[in-house]
Amino acid sequence: MESNRQRKVAQIIQEDFAELFRKQASESKQSILVSVSDVKVTPDLGIAKIYLSIFPQEFRSAVMKEIEENKAQYRNFIGQKMGKQVRIIPQINFYLDTALDDVEKLEKELRGEGDNPVL
Repeated sequence: MESNRQRKVAQIIQEDFAELFRKQASESKQSILVSVSDVKVTPDLGIAKIYLSIFPQEFRSAVMKEIEENKAQYRNFIGQKMGKQVRIIPQINFYLDTALDDVEKLEKELRGEGDNPVL
């Protein structure tokens, strides 16, 4: 069960990264949407797991690779944003959130458009 402090820190991180990725998308020449679907923070506030949804799908691996390569800059960014609110800036780990893809695949199967035979 998450504490209030964990939820507040997670919400701050989610809002700040959502704004950062929105700005990066508007400055980019490509039309790539990166949204922060969820943030989980450990009880000691030492690690933040950030779940990202990236659309269109063909850019996912390239975008995730770029984000992983720039992880230090992202941690610095979040440190500047929330440095006065927490003692320790959490280590950040990015994960690809494929929940929407799973829902789309399931709906496709239920409509009979997938590999599953219609009964």
